[in-house]
Amino acid sequence: MTASIRDVARRAGVSLGTVSNVLNRPDQVSAGSRQRVLAAIAELGFVRNESARQLRAGRSRTIGLVVLDIANPFFTDVARGVEDVANEAGLSVILCNSDDLPGKEAAYLDLLAEQRVQGVLITPTAELSPHLAALRRRGTPVVLLDRRASGPGQCTVAVDDVLGGRLAADHLLERGHRRIAFVGGASGLPQVEERHAGVVAAVREARGSEDALTVFSPSRLTVEAGREAAATINAMPADVRPTAAVCANDLLALGMLQELHRHGVAVPAEFALVGYDDIDFAAAAAVPLTSVRKPRRELGRRAAQLLLDEATRADHVHEQLVFEPVLVVRESSTGRAPPVRPLPGTEHVPRPDHPEVP
Repeated sequence: MTASIRDVARRAGVSLGTVSNVLNRPDQVSAGSRQRVLAAIAELGFVRNESARQLRAGRSRTIGLVVLDIANPFFTDVARGVEDVANEAGLSVILCNSDDLPGKEAAYLDLLAEQRVQGVLITPTAELSPHLAALRRRGTPVVLLDRRASGPGQCTVAVDDVLGGRLAADHLLERGHRRIAFVGGASGLPQVEERHAGVVAAVREARGSEDALTVFSPSRLTVEAGREAAATINAMPADVRPTAAVCANDLLALGMLQELHRHGVAVPAEFALVGYDDIDFAAAAAVPLTSVRKPRRELGRRAAQLLLDEATRADHVHEQLVFEPVLVVRESSTGRAPPVRPLPGTEHVPRPDHPEVP
């Protein structure tokens, strides 16, 4: 049978109030009484009912963290940053994995509300759930993580993903690549759309149009989806096949690297790759992966700090932080672009008034 607080008081020969003070305000109890209570707790194997205590207090000692895919090491690193701050504040983190599914995300948000968490950090699915607005109406702080808000009335921590897409594409264009693929996702995530927009802007500026860009939109941002994209590219005719790709995350790029290697395509001599996020596996790949680095752990730390500030301070001011990404160049993109045949209909034909110079 589980020992109760009454059992502890009886064994120690003190009042219920004294036991409660030892558990919650030990400095208010004399050393002798405190020692007797602690000895009774050890003898009986008493474990406090934290849920009941939190229910009486109206707020738990936890925060919620909802991410899109915990299998992606990017979110593992973000979670470590959140945990760093939570532990410093004496809080625990409830980690929820939505799998980029709105229904699963909504179920977790309801669960976190029932748990009376102090606040919620979330990398949301494409559409912001009405459950987030409901949480905020009940007074639970919500911070968007790796996502910008549509207005100033909420804390957010994000990265300039348009710039990140530009950095990746500019690098490949500078290496001489004329046909580039963007391998993203079909879920409509704003982060991926912004990366795509940055790639488009760089290609337009360098080539005058988007004709040199091929877009692939797999259903998931996974290694398997990267393999499928690489197989599709490898099967394209040589005169239209891209010679390089910017991937919306490193998992896609690592999957492409595996599939290209399986087909004997040399990276970067025959095909160049740039990933996104710069997870630890990027540098450890068989061909170290060029990637757009995001400050993963720092994103989690800053988001958690904003959340706790909002939860504990009446004078809290909402902040919307935007970090700048950095391109980390490694072997997967450092070769010069291979020669390619021109697109059909774009072959150079000398004009009579501009003869070729031998």
